[in-house]
Amino acid sequence: MARLDRPDKNWKFSSADVRERQYWDDYMEAYEAAIGTTATRHAPWFVVPADNKWFTRLVVAAAIVEAVEMLDLEFPAVDAARRKELVAARAALAREPSRQG
Repeated sequence: MARLDRPDKNWKFSSADVRERQYWDDYMEAYEAAIGTTATRHAPWFVVPADNKWFTRLVVAAAIVEAVEMLDLEFPAVDAARRKELVAARAALAREPSRQG
């Protein structure tokens, strides 16, 4: 109704939306079937509210943070051979003249 009542929202209104409302139950059934059929533990769907942009973005950001945290990432281990390479590289760089302006 806001799209009809508010001039700044009129551009969002489409007469097709009025006709499509009669299929709402069919759309919801198809939507639930698609989510239920394709969501897996390994690749879940996240259904977020989209009627408030800042809240939508907050929910999406929280889902991303949670997913990354669940990966339990760590920096790769550096073995003795690699550590020796790093010491040699540091020494070589320290011998170079300063390149700072």
